Amino acid sequence: MANKRNLKKAINQICEELFTEAVAASLYGNEANKDNTQALLVAVIKTQRNYISRVSHPEPGIEAKNYYKDLREKFAAQASEIADQINNL
Repeated sequence: MANKRNLKKAINQICEELFTEAVAASLYGNEANKDNTQALLVAVIKTQRNYISRVSHPEPGIEAKNYYKDLREKFAAQASEIADQINNL
């Protein structure tokens, strides 16, 4: 595992890119998708806050290596799900 600072930076960069893509899709997309776009922007922000806080405060009783591996896998899955939703706007 890299250090927590690098993991937080990576999460922030990915969420920033997702947020930027969602804003661009809302500006250049259809007007009918305003509610979906706003919900998607909120989802990106909530995801970022959730995973950053989980990096700072790991669950007790789980080996650190396994915890951070699981955290990265879950974040990657959720980020790809949000990216798919952006593509469908």
